[in-house]
Amino acid sequence: MRFLRIGPAGKEVPAVLGEDGRVFALSALTGDIDGAFLASGGIDRARAALAAGDLTPLDPAGLRTGAPVARPGKVVCIGLNYRDHAEETGAAVPDRPVVFLKDASTVVGPYDRVLIPRGSTRTDWEVELAVVIGREARYLASPADAADHIAGYAISNDVSEREFQLDYSAQWDLGKSCETFNPLGPWLVTPDEVGDVRALGLRLAVNGEVRQDGDTKDMVFDVPYLVWYLSQYMVLRPGDVINTGTPAGVALGLPGTPYLRAGDTVELGIDGLGTQRQTFSHA
Repeated sequence: MRFLRIGPAGKEVPAVLGEDGRVFALSALTGDIDGAFLASGGIDRARAALAAGDLTPLDPAGLRTGAPVARPGKVVCIGLNYRDHAEETGAAVPDRPVVFLKDASTVVGPYDRVLIPRGSTRTDWEVELAVVIGREARYLASPADAADHIAGYAISNDVSEREFQLDYSAQWDLGKSCETFNPLGPWLVTPDEVGDVRALGLRLAVNGEVRQDGDTKDMVFDVPYLVWYLSQYMVLRPGDVINTGTPAGVALGLPGTPYLRAGDTVELGIDGLGTQRQTFSHA
């Protein structure tokens, strides 16, 4: 299933995409697609209601698409999780996942405007596979247990300001948590629709020029391992988002490649998860 949220920021209507391409409102089942919906069997209820023909069609024409998950409790990010990305930035391939947190309020819709922070000269792009947690994960016994705790997957653009990230602090938070720095969506896609999450192509272009063209098979640590690993150090709750890292092709790793400027357009996509498009402007 493909879940989405449509409407003005803060007033989105929860919806699901039918197999025929039509959009159906979920308002009769839930007020939103959030942690409570995911934790209470909302996906199964929506599946049954769609199959029974109990949902009302919704015309999305002209309406904004929001992030497919409302108000994630936290966004957990994995750094240097593709070998080619570690190499292009001059970093060693990590022996353990590099973990940092991103302000959850950075999450915006997949087509929303992204703001270049004041004073920024090195705003960068990162296409990433996002994992959405559907069931509390706490001290999982093994990576094999991770699947039962995943609601689905989405596209994430882990926008980063490299000067803020790398030059101003020993931690990365300053360059990762600027407002609008995490476009998410357009859909939350359930695992049965995605297939093999270890073999998904990821692509990103800036002003029509391809910058990133990778594959999740090149991850250093795969999705089940990451969910298991994180559960040893923090409680993952329904609605939480995990950004699983980016392949090579970021401006940081391409000498002479310009960073993002006002008016630039970034387009990105992941196999089976749709596409995003953002225009960047000054904050």
